[in-house]
Amino acid sequence: MVELNKLLLFNLWPNCELLSENLSVFKTLEKSPTSYVWSLSVLLSVLYFSDVFSHGDVAPQAVDTSHLPELDEEWLDQNPWRDPQGDTWQLAINVGASGYNQNCARCHGLEAVSGGLAPDLRLLSADLDGDEWYVERFRNGATQNGVTKMPAFEDILNQQAAWAIRTYVETRPEDEAFKDHNTRLIEIRDSLKAMAKVVANGSIPEELSIEAENMQKELTDFNGSVKTASGAPNVESAVSRAAIALDGTAESFAKAAELLSIGLSAAK
Repeated sequence: MVELNKLLLFNLWPNCELLSENLSVFKTLEKSPTSYVWSLSVLLSVLYFSDVFSHGDVAPQAVDTSHLPELDEEWLDQNPWRDPQGDTWQLAINVGASGYNQNCARCHGLEAVSGGLAPDLRLLSADLDGDEWYVERFRNGATQNGVTKMPAFEDILNQQAAWAIRTYVETRPEDEAFKDHNTRLIEIRDSLKAMAKVVANGSIPEELSIEAENMQKELTDFNGSVKTASGAPNVESAVSRAAIALDGTAESFAKAAELLSIGLSAAK
């Protein structure tokens, strides 16, 4: 019943951000069904008096695509940066992550993990069919009963930004992808934090290089063992970002630990 009413409310009120902020009122429902009427009334009151009648109160944000290759004005029908062996793959993901977090995460969720209020974009197949749906929705937006559920981005973001966001989203891991590695990831994260303190206290980073290389390889192997939710060939995740960051420099230990902490938190 709780999930059904979340979906119902999304159809009635398209401001995903405000809904997400106030869905905490539903946390009591699973524990105490008798609080249902009261909780629903509170949420409806919040939405009503907040005058929620649009996609959100934050304007779409520009995305810096200056480092990506130029694309023709005519829209492509397939993601040009899907190949993980291509020179642009990681760059497209980095640009797409920024664009997604600024423009999409408020409705579709951090790391593209939807809370149920908007489509889970990770499940959009990484093929021509998925690309066709994505481009149509990106360019034209979506409305229902005259209400804007998603703005049209064609006149706001360029084609490079569109495909960068697509590349980022389709490389997200499937649910609980790292579950079997979670304990070890926590151990690595904690070790990296300890190593960062040792370096901050004056130790030479090179003295930790062998241990750092072993951890980097382990993180890379973990990331390579999981699958994307979309069927894309390679996963890009907090684990792979931590592996890349762990280059043995003084600041890399703390940076890799931070990335793992974010990833572990998002997975909960």
